[in-house]
Amino acid sequence: MGFFHFLKTQLTTALQVNLSAISNYLDCKVRIFSSILQYCKLCFLEPLKRSSVVTHESFDKKQEKAVSVYEKPKHKKSSRDDNEWRCIDNCFWIIGFLCITWWLLLFLCNFLPAILPGFKLAELPGSRLKNEGLNAHHPVVLVPGIVTGGLELWEGKPCSEGLFRKRLWGGSFSEIFKRPLCWLEHLSLDNETGLDPPGIRVRAVTGLVAADYFAPGYFVWANLIENLAKIGYEQKNMYMASYDWRLSFQNTEIRDQSLSRLKRKIELLYVTNGYKKVVAVPHSMGVNYFLHFLKWVEAPTPIGGGGGPGWCAKHIKAIMNIGPAFLGVPKAVANILSAEGKDVAFIRAMAPGLFDLETFGFQTFQHVMRVFRTWDSIISLLPKGGETVWGDLNRSPEEENVCHSAKTQYLHYSSKENNGNNTNPQRSIQVKELAKYGRLVSFGKVASEVPSSQLSFIDPKKILNGSTRTSSTSCEDFLTEYNGLSRESIKRVTENKAYTARTLTDLLRFVAPKTMQRAEVHFSHGLADNLEDPKYSHYKYWSNPLETILPDAPDMEIFCSYGVGIPTERSYVYKISPSDRCKSIPIQIDISADGSDNGCLSGGVYFVDGDESVPVVSAGFMCAKGWRGKTRFNPSGITTYIREHQHKPPASLLEGRGTESGAHVDILGNFALIEDVLRVAAGASGTELGGDRVYSGITEMSEQINIQL
Repeated sequence: MGFFHFLKTQLTTALQVNLSAISNYLDCKVRIFSSILQYCKLCFLEPLKRSSVVTHESFDKKQEKAVSVYEKPKHKKSSRDDNEWRCIDNCFWIIGFLCITWWLLLFLCNFLPAILPGFKLAELPGSRLKNEGLNAHHPVVLVPGIVTGGLELWEGKPCSEGLFRKRLWGGSFSEIFKRPLCWLEHLSLDNETGLDPPGIRVRAVTGLVAADYFAPGYFVWANLIENLAKIGYEQKNMYMASYDWRLSFQNTEIRDQSLSRLKRKIELLYVTNGYKKVVAVPHSMGVNYFLHFLKWVEAPTPIGGGGGPGWCAKHIKAIMNIGPAFLGVPKAVANILSAEGKDVAFIRAMAPGLFDLETFGFQTFQHVMRVFRTWDSIISLLPKGGETVWGDLNRSPEEENVCHSAKTQYLHYSSKENNGNNTNPQRSIQVKELAKYGRLVSFGKVASEVPSSQLSFIDPKKILNGSTRTSSTSCEDFLTEYNGLSRESIKRVTENKAYTARTLTDLLRFVAPKTMQRAEVHFSHGLADNLEDPKYSHYKYWSNPLETILPDAPDMEIFCSYGVGIPTERSYVYKISPSDRCKSIPIQIDISADGSDNGCLSGGVYFVDGDESVPVVSAGFMCAKGWRGKTRFNPSGITTYIREHQHKPPASLLEGRGTESGAHVDILGNFALIEDVLRVAAGASGTELGGDRVYSGITEMSEQINIQL
């Protein structure tokens, strides 16, 4: 979940606004942040306007000087006139005021009940269930997702002196401000191997503290852990399966033996807790990681864990997938193409000079992209299933989706507590033109809307093979792989006005060749025709539910629990960046692309229903159809359940980030979800929970996906 969405939520709750007034308040919030960003931008740009034109040579010297300031800070008396920085001082005072206000509100949220004894909060699910007689039964294994687990330094370069076993990721993030380039260098992996760069060792934090809080006051697993403790759980029957989420899944075993440690821990929990099976609770990308583990643990050594057939049936009672990204997320595409999503695109549009090369010389987005492209885990989240799942130029499973607009809420669908059957929601908005979500990347708003017959289409392989790379040495090997591309090559890539899940792979191979070549050894994103083909025994297919078979464990249960009712990124409108500098990112989300007949396009992004990060179709399809009953992906007939949670923003400060939130991370504090986990851990089955709970159109979407089962 993005920082700006988090800040938005806290400010909303702090003012205790009514739910009906949230949309008006958000408009005000946008204007406030826009003003602050524009003000900060002017603080930097005004001196440039008064000065003479800066040559490229002098700019490069200033850039080197700026970098050296971060790398080797020197305590020298500043020779600047105080008045020169008064504007920027005011800017940072405003930002500081907002941060202090937020911390004060956080303090009040945590301590107000203690100060005012008569002030009561909602009773925790764990306390209530404990009073009902619920007790710990099955051991619980928590599997965190991408970016939520802490990383600490074990070996580093000279610039990292004093950071041994200190957190580089998670915690206070203070090193970002003290030595940003050093921090980025140590978070990067080797671009050739996807493993440790020479002289650097960053490892996952272990124990429950690895992912209980992402930053001070920002919970991830902490609320769920606390509620599990209420009914009797502790470290002897609860385990956090932390791992280095930057690595490919198989590389976590090759480098750290993370899969082996998880196998041994599950076996130990099974034996020491009276031979009771384990309940696994993976979240986000951790869902894909645990799916990989299910195949690895039964596969023969040395590639697999050697547990043999029947290991999963013996040791695992249920898998409660939270916010599952089974079929990938479109925002992974935007991260690879331009290191941005809707929040970053908004910031860039509000203050284009704030992060641009011409202003600072820090190349913020380029550095972020360089780091992202060394993380193989990003590739694991690319959309899976091709056009069959994500749609083509003309159709998609969500084509009848009616979107959230600036002044309306998502429609609240009626729920059916049954086996997945739910009525079609009555839509109050007349759709004039169906959104073409299958065009994951379009160059220009027109290209995202016109009929496919009006699009100029050229075989992407011909475009990419015919494109040349620049011979200039000034940009070579600088920050991103875009530096090897000529401006003409980029223009030729955009000649194909729209890219679907099928053609997108060729685009990514062209703009990020090293990244894709390295990562495609570890991941596959297709749809298997014949799962009996021996090639599917390779580990690259194990995390793709459409190219692997679930274990033979008919008594196991699989839950897909996720939030709905939040606009979620589905496809993007791009444009060529106005800057033609060789060191800049040549394409970016076109935030001016706004408005559409169906209300789904906003700021260059098409939205569908989801949990803000994962679209419903990715989170729910496998439980709704792919694994429902005995299928070729689930030959033993493992029972699956859909447990959707309709998003409700917090109504007051005392709810914090919300007890009924459906947002991707905040859902881990959702009382209904926590109750589900506690009841299953205490021995309940999916039927005893009430079966499926469906609010979205996942059943109808699944029927639109024509896959042989």
